[in-house]
Order: sequence, then C-alpha cells, then structure tokens
Amino acid sequence: MTLAQRRPANPKLDNSFISRLQKQFPELVPPIMAIAIFLAIWQLFSWTPGATLPGPIKVIQDTWILILYPFYDKGGIDKGLFWQIWASLQRVAIGYSLAAVIGIALGIAIGVNKTISKALDPLFQLLRTVPPLAWVPISLAALRQNEPAALFVIFITAIWPILINTAVGVKEIPQDYNNVAKVLQLSKKDYFFNILIPAALPYIFTGLRIAIGLAWLAIIAAEIVMSGIVGIGFFIWDAYQNNYISEIILALVYIGVVGLLLDKLMAWIQNLILPTEQK
Repeated sequence: MTLAQRRPANPKLDNSFISRLQKQFPELVPPIMAIAIFLAIWQLFSWTPGATLPGPIKVIQDTWILILYPFYDKGGIDKGLFWQIWASLQRVAIGYSLAAVIGIALGIAIGVNKTISKALDPLFQLLRTVPPLAWVPISLAALRQNEPAALFVIFITAIWPILINTAVGVKEIPQDYNNVAKVLQLSKKDYFFNILIPAALPYIFTGLRIAIGLAWLAIIAAEIVMSGIVGIGFFIWDAYQNNYISEIILALVYIGVVGLLLDKLMAWIQNLILPTEQK
C-alpha cells in the first residue's frame, strides 16, 4: 500500500469535540464581541476626568490576589471568594429547597380546591409583593439569629413564583385529561402521578427557574444587612465600608456568573425531565 493510499479520503478532523466547537463558534462570537465592547466603553469612561469608579484594568490590578487565590482561608470571615460564594450557595440551597417543597405542595392544593384558592389568594398576593429586604428586620426580630433569618428571607422570597405557577399549572390541566381520568376511573394516586404532575410540570419548572434567581438575589440582600456571617453579600458590604470599590465590582461579576450558572442548571434539569413536546 502506497503512502497516498494510506491517507484518509477526508483530511478534515472528525474529532467530535472539535466539530461541536466549530458549530458553536458562530454563536459565541456575538456575546464575546458585546462583552469586549462593554469593557472598552467602561475603560474609556473610567479615564474621563472626575470618574469615581475604576475601570476593568484597575479592578484586575487591585484584586489580582483575590482572583488568583479564591480558596484561601484565614479563619473567621477572612476567606477567599470561593468560600464566600459557597457559604451563600449553601444557604440558597436550603431555603430554595424548602420553598420548592412547600410551594409545590401548596400550589397543588390551591389548584385543585377552589375554596382554598379563594381563601388564600388575597393573602398570598399581599405577601408576595413585599421586597426581600423588608423581611430582614422581621426575620431577625422573630428568629434572633443571622443564619436562620437569612434562610427565612430566601424561603419567603423564592416560594411565591413556585406556588403561583404550580397553582396555575394545575388549573390549566385540559378538561379532556380530566374526562379521560373519569372514564378510566383512575384512583387519586394514579390521577396525581399520571395526569396532574405531568400536565403541571412545565408551569412548575417555570416557577422554579424564576425562584432560583430570586433566591440568589435575596441571599445577597440579606447578607449585606446581616453582619458577621461568611457570604458574598457580607463581603460586598465589608468592602464598601473599607472603600474597596474594585473588590465590590469583582464580587458583582462573580454574583452574575453564579446566577447565570444557576439558571442554566435549572434549564438543564428541565430539559432532562420534560419531554420535548411539553416545553
């Protein structure tokens, strides 16, 4: 066999990862360009006379130690950004999980029972409009400790979109589904798992995706007010009190990235569970 015969007919790389990267590249170019333009404009404004906020170059120069060493831990609240964010995420996970369980359960109860819906709807509509920060002094007064108070603020902020969307999803179950259940004489258990939950799942996941963003916002607000606890919110407040503006900006970038990743995680779970036709 000659060298020419041993050569592959198609010289293109058939590596699956590279192929996927080549397909994704056109979609990555616009956001990369937008971020580059934003950073350039930000840097130009920071050079204008009277500018009070540092530009991206100055932020990196001031915070390069925090960027390079996110895992340092000197005890107390003197920790790297990884541990600050990790502490906040743990609180979000606990409060959000409680909100998901209770919100879905109450949403189903409201959706299937008109009397309960009429009784509780005015109360829920009143409470859901209260901003997260307004719950902080109430939770501190009632619970007397920062940690439980922070968890309550996350819970009370995240529960409303889950509860309301679940209730709407149950109420919007097509009448044809209910008619089929009656014809087949399905038990309450079979109706719940085979009709109610599958039909309401798209609405439930909509509520869950909205709630995860609100929970992340709520913990930041709660930690800013509650002193002495490890968390990215308190990190921002401490940096503000010491006039470390670059550290505040860096923390905001981390907060945005984590919030985006949380939303993408919920979207991935939704795509994993829901059939394509239900999305």
